[in-house]
Amino acid sequence: MELELRHLKTIRAIAEAGSLTRAATVLGLAQPALSAQLRRIERALGGALFERGRHGVRTTALGELVLERTRIVLPAVSELQREATRFARSQGEGERLRLGGTHGPLLGALVDRLADAAPGTAVTTCASWSERELAEMLNEGRLDFALSGTCGSAPPPDSPHLVWEEIAVDPVFVMLADGHRLAHGREIELAALANEGWACVPGDGCFADCFTAACARAGFTPRRMYETDTASCVHLVQVGRAVGLCRATFPPTPGLAIRPLHGTPLMWRHLLGWHPAGQRPGTAATVLAQAREAHAGAAARSDSYAYWLAERR
Repeated sequence: MELELRHLKTIRAIAEAGSLTRAATVLGLAQPALSAQLRRIERALGGALFERGRHGVRTTALGELVLERTRIVLPAVSELQREATRFARSQGEGERLRLGGTHGPLLGALVDRLADAAPGTAVTTCASWSERELAEMLNEGRLDFALSGTCGSAPPPDSPHLVWEEIAVDPVFVMLADGHRLAHGREIELAALANEGWACVPGDGCFADCFTAACARAGFTPRRMYETDTASCVHLVQVGRAVGLCRATFPPTPGLAIRPLHGTPLMWRHLLGWHPAGQRPGTAATVLAQAREAHAGAAARSDSYAYWLAERR
């Protein structure tokens, strides 16, 4: 029997599970079938890979050697598959761009601008609240570009293969019902909102921790936080159930007053990410330029953001 990748995956699964029974469950096999497969693999490799005991299995010296090679071979093959997929798509298809983005106005604005800047390009979109998921999709060749972001100066989702370029850095604003007692102020002290419920969209970065820390510096702990989609956040604010956190580029919306927070306790950094192996020359520069123009347009439509910028010039 010749050793195959599926055999290496089986060895890894057994080692990670610590028992044949648990590994069989993970692999979707019957335990006797997995035991028989392991015996065939061990015969092909010339010795036992695991010692069986009452409490599970432990790797032998030969097993450790094979596992060490497995940790190199399996990731390398996975990366080869991703690279080949990206290359084949970039060479074998017509012009197209697959864009991903987290919640916010920039994704739609970027699609609109690319329709004029690259009229022959087919553009598709994918939205996710997870910055890490978007990074994984870039790594796997399922997206060409992703609009993401980080809180303040936090690093982008960790990936050694991706390029991240800054689009802009914005203050985080607060949105209130237009009948709220503070809705007509130019800026709002965070401490003045200590008794409010809060609404925001979810994310897997550090923003929630940074917000909690900002509230602590202002002398309070948020009493309630609703994490939900953008439309539901807007509704909760409009009906007075909560006040919301939003980026300064949040579009003007009936029933809402969008105001800066005094002292700018929170910032948001807009980023564009891509995998350089999957892009034609010049494409990234074009998309980045259009993303920055899309942000500038969104900022120009916000009276609150214009005031905030004017106060700091």
